[in-house]
Amino acid sequence: MTTFTISQLRADISHAVSSSKKAPVEISKHGEPIAFLVSAPMYEKMVEAMEELEDIADFDKATTGPDTSIPWEKVKKELGWE
Repeated sequence: MTTFTISQLRADISHAVSSSKKAPVEISKHGEPIAFLVSAPMYEKMVEAMEELEDIADFDKATTGPDTSIPWEKVKKELGWE
């Protein structure tokens, strides 16, 4: 991974943006990472992956909780289908 200090980033932002097309670019201040620069396609993939993980977690939560299903016979009766 390429690392740019804030000073380097100010001096050559176009190089940092070009580098981010290949891999995330770490931006550091006083030797500590403070941000990352990623390409638009990589960002979209990351967001999609996070949304997928959230969906999986929601599904797992919904299927592992107490059974709150309503029997089909009761549903038909309440809807007046019987």
